[in-house]
Amino acid sequence: MVQAVTVPQTASASAPSHTRILAEIAISYALILAVIWTPRPIQRYLWIVAAVTLVAIAYASFEGAKAMGLRIGNLQRSLWIVLAALLLAVIAIVTAAHFGTLRLPSGVAAFIATYCAYSIWSGVQQFLLQGFFLLRFLRIMRNPYYAAFTAASLFALAHLPNPILAPVTLLWGFAACLLFLRYRNLYPLAIAHAILGITVAMTIPGHIDHNMRVGLGYLTYGHRHSPYVSYLLSKP
Repeated sequence: MVQAVTVPQTASASAPSHTRILAEIAISYALILAVIWTPRPIQRYLWIVAAVTLVAIAYASFEGAKAMGLRIGNLQRSLWIVLAALLLAVIAIVTAAHFGTLRLPSGVAAFIATYCAYSIWSGVQQFLLQGFFLLRFLRIMRNPYYAAFTAASLFALAHLPNPILAPVTLLWGFAACLLFLRYRNLYPLAIAHAILGITVAMTIPGHIDHNMRVGLGYLTYGHRHSPYVSYLLSKP
C-alpha cells in the first residue's frame, strides 16, 4: 500500500506559490513538447534551451537530493523493482524469440554501444518525472494519487503518437510515481526503466513502434524528405 507523502514546508513565506509552480510546470513541459515536435536543425537549439531552462528551474527551487530521490535510503527494500523488471524482460524476450521478433545486438560490445546512451537517458526521464514534475504536483494537489496520475499522464502524452510507448509509459509512469512515493528512491526506478525500455527496443519490430520514436520523429520515420519537415524548414 502506498504511503501518502507530502512535501515538508518550513514556512509559508518561503514556500513557492501555486502560481509559480504551475508556471514552472507549464514552461518546462511546453519546452519538452517543442523539442519533441520540432524538426532538425531547430530541434538541437531548442534542446539546449529546454535543458538549460529545466536545470535553472530545478536549481532555483532545489529541495535537496533526498527529496528528489537521489539517496541510499530504502535502496535495498526497493531492489525488488529491478528484479521484477528483469523478470518481465525475460518473459518478453522469450516470447519475442518464439514469434521471431527478437532483435539482439551482435555481442556485448555492440549491446553496450547501442543501449548505453539510452540507459543514461532513462535515468534522466525518471528524474524529470519524479524529481521534477511529481514533486511539483504534490505541492498543489492534496491527494498524492492524483499527483502521481497527473505526472504520469504528462509523461505518456510526451510519447504520442507512438501506439506502443504512449500506453506503456502511462502504466509505467503511474506505477513508478506510486513506488517513488513509497520508497523515495530514484535509482531502482531508473534501472528498471532502462531494463524495460531496452526490452521494448529488442522485442517490438521497428515498423510497429518506429524504433521507439515519438512526436515528429515517429511521424517522419522512414521518410527522410517529409513534406511536413520541408515545409517547416522553409519557413523564415
